[in-house]
Amino acid sequence: MIIPYTELSEDALEALVEDFVTRDGTDYGWDEMSRQEKTTHLLAFLKTGELLISYDEDTESCGLLTKGELE
Repeated sequence: MIIPYTELSEDALEALVEDFVTRDGTDYGWDEMSRQEKTTHLLAFLKTGELLISYDEDTESCGLLTKGELE
C-alpha cells in the first residue's frame, strides 16, 4: 500500500526518513552527505513524487521506494 507523505504528521515523516538515512548500507553515491543533507534530499523527492512511502500490512512496517521500484 502506498501512503501519501501528506497523510503523515511532520514528526512521523521525519522519523521515517531519519530511520531510512541511518540504516546500514544506505548508499548515496560518490559524494558524502550529512544526515541533514540526506534527510532534506529524501524529503524533496517525496514532495516531487519520485520517492514513495510504502506500508506492508503483513509486517506492519513502512519503507521508502522509488517510483521505478513500484512499477
